[in-house]
Amino acid sequence: MKKFLGVSLVVGVLAVLVAVVVAHEHRGYGIGMGPRMGRAMMGGRGMWASTTQITEQKANELAQQYADKNLAGFKVERVLPSTGMPHTMYSVELKSPKGELRTLHVTPFGGVMPFGPLSS
Repeated sequence: MKKFLGVSLVVGVLAVLVAVVVAHEHRGYGIGMGPRMGRAMMGGRGMWASTTQITEQKANELAQQYADKNLAGFKVERVLPSTGMPHTMYSVELKSPKGELRTLHVTPFGGVMPFGPLSS
C-alpha cells in the first residue's frame, strides 16, 4: 500500500509539472522565454507584425528614423543586406559628423536594434 501511494504521488507531481509546462507554452512563449522576449528579439514589433519583408530602401528609412530619435546627428552611411533563412536582414552603418560609427540591425519585418552600446 505504501509503495502504491509513493508511486501515485510521484505520478501526480509529474502530471502537475507537465500541465504547468503545457499551459506556459500555450501563452505564446516557450520554456526559458519571458512574455516579452519574442517581441524584444524582433525589435519590439512582435514576430507577426508584418507578413511581407521590407526592402533595402525601407530599412534605410527605418534606420534613419531610429537615428533621428536615439542618435542625434548620425546619418545612414550604407545598408548591407544579409540573407538568412529564409529572409533578408540588414546591417546599417551610421556615421556622426565627428566620425563616430554605429551599426544597427534591421529585421526582415522592420524591427530596429542597435549593435553594441549606444554611449561612447
